[in-house]
Amino acid sequence: MPESILNGTLYLVATPIGNLEDITYRAVKVLASVDLIAAEDTRKTKILLDHYNISKPMMSYYSYNEQARAPQLIEKLLTGQSVALVSDAGTPGISDPAFHVVQQALKNGIPLIPIPGPTAFISALITSGLPTDRFVFEGFLPLKKGRKTKFESLKSESRTIIIYESPHRIIKTLTDIQTYLGTRHVVVARELTKKFEEIVRGNIQSVISEIGKKQPRGEYVVVIQGASGEARSHETEE
Repeated sequence: MPESILNGTLYLVATPIGNLEDITYRAVKVLASVDLIAAEDTRKTKILLDHYNISKPMMSYYSYNEQARAPQLIEKLLTGQSVALVSDAGTPGISDPAFHVVQQALKNGIPLIPIPGPTAFISALITSGLPTDRFVFEGFLPLKKGRKTKFESLKSESRTIIIYESPHRIIKTLTDIQTYLGTRHVVVARELTKKFEEIVRGNIQSVISEIGKKQPRGEYVVVIQGASGEARSHETEE
């Protein structure tokens, strides 16, 4: 039975992070029922839509065109069209475009409906073996300006720390973790829910060694042990 879609409503739809079957029934119904799908990469979204025999008009909406696209989406919503916003993979707005159009929708009194689903960092966290009761998600760290300051601010963070990283920077970031945060237990997950899913666990030195054995591929989630009371006490004494 089709989802009962509300006119002039923006749906924030989570999509699979890898395995195309990791999508809710409701998400499929929404994607099949809205007037328009705004996608970070229309080519990747088409693969998902084809898998579920969905054919809908699409508009690209990604980080470099969101300032221009947002007003266009708002205009369509104000005329009564229903729009589903999706990212390449996972939940829109989590290290992916969505924030700007959400702000504009709220300013214009446009209803927002979240369609929950996969998020890579949650999958990595729950399989990490590190504490899940309190954590902080930092997304992608600064590349240059502010990078050292960010690491220094995380040194005394007692909660489990989660970051995203690209394959060509993963070794540098792991090395920076060792430099600025010291010896920590770290979990590195890549290609989650995909054919070549891999999760490496251990102290930072062993993880760097293991990841460095082969050419890094895919997007990475890095889960870092928070600073313990003992570690903070030791740092204070030094």
